[in-house]
Amino acid sequence: MRQGKTSVLTGLALALVCGVAAVAFWRMQPPALSDTAFAARYATPLAAPDGVSSVYHLGHSLVGHDMPAMLAQVAGHDYASQLGWGASLMGHWTGDVPGFATENAHSRFRPATEAIDSGEYPIVVLTEMVEIRDAIRYFDSPRHLALWAQRVRKARPDARIYLYETWHPLTDPEGFLARIDADRLRYWEGTLLRQAQAQPGVGTIHVIPGGQVMAAAVRAIEAGEVPGLSRREDLFATDALGQTDPIHVNDLGAYLMALTHYAVIYHRNPLGLPIALRRADGSAITPIDPQTAMALQRIVWRIVTSYAATGVEQTH
Repeated sequence: MRQGKTSVLTGLALALVCGVAAVAFWRMQPPALSDTAFAARYATPLAAPDGVSSVYHLGHSLVGHDMPAMLAQVAGHDYASQLGWGASLMGHWTGDVPGFATENAHSRFRPATEAIDSGEYPIVVLTEMVEIRDAIRYFDSPRHLALWAQRVRKARPDARIYLYETWHPLTDPEGFLARIDADRLRYWEGTLLRQAQAQPGVGTIHVIPGGQVMAAAVRAIEAGEVPGLSRREDLFATDALGQTDPIHVNDLGAYLMALTHYAVIYHRNPLGLPIALRRADGSAITPIDPQTAMALQRIVWRIVTSYAATGVEQTH
């Protein structure tokens, strides 16, 4: 009898411990928007802006120096940035940014907290590090996306906040295109945006779909639909030995991303935008064939106007 009572008590105690642990685990899970609530955030497009005076970019080398410079040239706005080497949103928040001194040794640098707290930027573009899985697992990505968004809203309630969705290396073992296709739903939307936007004071964060545009451009290039280009590597940088950099873009890739930012921020078709642009250091970019540019411009507008999270009216 005593053994039976002991067994029962042990079982009850174990069940209680497990129940408490389960409740604690449940409470640790960050809230996230439901499918319905998430879709509702993007059900109504934003109004096209009357004008944009300045844009602030917070991120890393997939933002880079040249892309914001190209964007400013075609759009006519001012801009500033804070960058790092593979920097996470957490790193920018805590001040632990690898390569900070090197990446920000230029005239367009403005400290992120100072820039955002000033309320001077109607457009703020936030960028998370990749590997995106690591950003979520080790760098509390949704929470820090929310913290930055809350800070922007506090300083300037009418600011438009964008998450710049990027890409992974060409050499990713899961496959470059497969990662882009899957990561939008499982990480960029499924984790970052759903969890961040469930926090108070965050509001709606729209998306600059760099990864989706990159994937569409690669597919079009490899289908022979972009004059002058034949392989995905045509969008990526090369080193002194001619080896392809598997993640960082060349001038053409930066131009493609500048077009994407332009289309989303301004709600304008980028078809016909200038192609004779300059890098951040003032040097001329590698010449772009007009037919190549037109094909890429059309791809950008198709993707931007077929993805509601951009905030642009959908036509595809």
